Amino acid sequence: MARRSAPSQPRRGPTLLRLGALAVGMAMGAGLIGVLWPIGDRATEPLQQLTPADLAKPPNRSITLLVIGLDSERPGDPLNKAAPRGAANADALLLVRVNPQGPLQVLSLPPNLAVQLPGQKRPQSLGSLYRIGGVALTADAVRNLVGLDSGQPARFLVLGRSNLRSLVDGLGSIAANPTLALRYNDKSQRFSINLQGGLQRLKGNQVEQLVRYRDPDRPEESRQDNQQLVVRSLLRELAMPEQLGQLANLLKSLNNQGVVTNLSQPETLSLLAAGLAQAENVQFTSLPLAPAPEPAPEPNSSRGGKLSLREISSSAPEPLWPAATTSTAQQ
Repeated sequence: MARRSAPSQPRRGPTLLRLGALAVGMAMGAGLIGVLWPIGDRATEPLQQLTPADLAKPPNRSITLLVIGLDSERPGDPLNKAAPRGAANADALLLVRVNPQGPLQVLSLPPNLAVQLPGQKRPQSLGSLYRIGGVALTADAVRNLVGLDSGQPARFLVLGRSNLRSLVDGLGSIAANPTLALRYNDKSQRFSINLQGGLQRLKGNQVEQLVRYRDPDRPEESRQDNQQLVVRSLLRELAMPEQLGQLANLLKSLNNQGVVTNLSQPETLSLLAAGLAQAENVQFTSLPLAPAPEPAPEPNSSRGGKLSLREISSSAPEPLWPAATTSTAQQ
């Protein structure tokens, strides 16, 4: 009877060699990855934090900008979105002075401020001048009113209500802290205001509600307070590192939506570089107004009624707006 041969033992040499080579290769690969992209560094190295200085080189002298917010959806629209309907009026007016080495200065100008045009028998509201003569006439009146130098303000920006909403929505939202709940319904304009009080994130349509609200007891003053609240909130949001990287694209988008300005894209980024560096250091000035008389037939009211023309108080300081806080000349 033939004897069975014992089963052969597995040949381990080549297998062990292959496993060893694989282990060495993995170790070398891991080591190479560690050299090119250290694991520890990836876990601890912070992401690059953009600052306003990364936007552009700031201007070397102070620049004054006239910001005009219209009561139409977009500049160039044939009709406004106010009551009564007609050509667009300036519904918000701000003078902004960007100081490269000082605080950002903002002067609020009431749209229902009484101005007297040459050759006219009766005064009319500052906001109505845009309907009559556009940016040029409005800027002339503002220069004479505030006492700016000839040729000032040299820069302007005209926004419609949809442009404001798009700006806020382009940022996602902004943080704001209305002190009270705001409620109002205007059937003639099909416009409602319904905001809670307290710190919250507001979308574009809510920010529009905030800047358009008027307290019946202090209509112009309350609107200027709300505008200042929104300006501060916008500056803080724009200055955040996560927002700075998208500002160039956001500006291009707004320009495509009909914003009117004589600022180039590089000039805008330069002003933002200087202004956002002072986002927490803004000097707001409001014109002191004389008590309101009985309502006059002036439209330009986002609460659907007629606003009285207002005069500057006789106790207003001179000059109405503090001079530039740097020693450099204004452009």
